[in-house]
Amino acid sequence: MKALFSPNIMRILILLLSVFLGVKLFWFIVESTWLAEFDIDQKKEEKSKSLYYHVKLTPNEAPAPTHPKVKRPVKITGGSIKDIRLLAIYHDSEITVVTVEYKKSTKVLGTGESINGFILDTATHDFAVFKKNDKTYKISLIKDKTKIMAKSIIPVNVSSKKNKHKKNTFGKVTDAGDYKIVDRTLLEHYADHEKDIYKNIGIKEVKKGQDLVGFRITFVKRGTPFADLGIKRNDIIKSINGQAINSYAAAFAVYKNIKNVENLSLVIERGEEEMELEYEVN
Repeated sequence: MKALFSPNIMRILILLLSVFLGVKLFWFIVESTWLAEFDIDQKKEEKSKSLYYHVKLTPNEAPAPTHPKVKRPVKITGGSIKDIRLLAIYHDSEITVVTVEYKKSTKVLGTGESINGFILDTATHDFAVFKKNDKTYKISLIKDKTKIMAKSIIPVNVSSKKNKHKKNTFGKVTDAGDYKIVDRTLLEHYADHEKDIYKNIGIKEVKKGQDLVGFRITFVKRGTPFADLGIKRNDIIKSINGQAINSYAAAFAVYKNIKNVENLSLVIERGEEEMELEYEVN
């Protein structure tokens, strides 16, 4: 029988395998001892930093509670209607005038004039109506003043003989040329009987825009002391004794002091002319 492999070939193969195994064994020893000690050809392990991501695990979590700002009520300055006391009223078809007290001082107001921010709108015999910020306020006349005002405004029925007697208790106006002489009893009478003024003379406010610039005389009754003063219908009273009559307060301030004057100087506008009337009080 013929051999498949020759002995020479077998020896060569065995030799090659032995060499290969020897080399492999040698490399294994070197790798496990010498290379491990000196860390040759080994990749140095690098420390890596961990990556952190902020992840909201509870997306439906309610936000931290917030405290709503509490709105405090706004304090309205300018005073109250209760600070005003109504002391007196004069009211007719032409004029409405009231006397009020505010902070222990009195003031005379005409329609459209104001005090403490409240504007006088109208009045009756026992109350006045004021307006402020589109609101309406009503002030009643103080009870202990009602009777006093009633006496000065409402006519009192007395006997005709008594009226005739009173009619002759005051003096008259005398023409002295450049000026006129007024009997003091006339001033005293009209100071105490306000209603008699409006029976004998009519006045109406005169305005330029919103400003009051004087009072126009609408009529003067014949045969009365006012007719003797030299004033005429349509005259505009501009000032009295140097006091500009540009408000009801100014007019009534003069009226309240009329008993004490020694002389009267009246500046009027007649047509397009301005003139001054002089009076001496005896």
